[in-house]
Amino acid sequence: MTAELRDVRGTLHRFERVPRRVVSLVPSITETLFDLGVGDAVVGITDWCIFPRGLDLPRVGGTKNPRVDAIRALAPDLVHVNLEENVRRHADEIAAFAPVFVTEPKSPRDVVALLGDLGVIHGCQARAAELAESLEAELAHPPHAPFTFACPIWKNPWMWCGGDTYVSALVESVGGRNILGGRDRYPTVDPREIAELKADVIFLPDEPYAFTERDAEALRATFGRIVGPFPGHLFTWHGTRTLLGLRALREWL
Repeated sequence: MTAELRDVRGTLHRFERVPRRVVSLVPSITETLFDLGVGDAVVGITDWCIFPRGLDLPRVGGTKNPRVDAIRALAPDLVHVNLEENVRRHADEIAAFAPVFVTEPKSPRDVVALLGDLGVIHGCQARAAELAESLEAELAHPPHAPFTFACPIWKNPWMWCGGDTYVSALVESVGGRNILGGRDRYPTVDPREIAELKADVIFLPDEPYAFTERDAEALRATFGRIVGPFPGHLFTWHGTRTLLGLRALREWL
């Protein structure tokens, strides 16, 4: 094979052969590689790579604090990183000894393109096309009746998903409107202000902050409908888990 692809940082990668020793520093991509049928090429993963269940592979640290020396020792011929999840200086250090492919889907639609890229890189175009088709079909569902929402990601201080986040785009793809859509990234906003903006639904994921049922009960005293706590990876992981996130949203709504 010979293929050329640019990653999200604009780096041009030329793939002369299918990578055989892959390190993934992105939990959602780890899962997606296995779903694509190329898990045998994965030789290193993070401490947060929990899918597929029961992975018995070398762990190289967290997404924010990987052990670069451990990655080097695995002699990878490709390392997957994410622009937001991983730290640039780590990616730059790794790039000194291995190709680093950087991704950052900002919406479920971007995940369709991501699946296509992974299919080309890893020589599994047919399976990638099948999964992309399933995602396209999910995105083609008629949207839910319009509703407004907010989604916190942290507490003390309260931080929420702004309009330029993957989480916001995911919920908007089924008919939602983020009441903090005009804010960038993860603004700090008091719940009382959120209440004044009158969100129809508050989504309460259990990551990155581990919100509990007690948090949900406290919020119900102020807000109408609380969805959660639920597994945060349904909202924050992109790749094949995007399908599960969209299906969960349709079920909840």
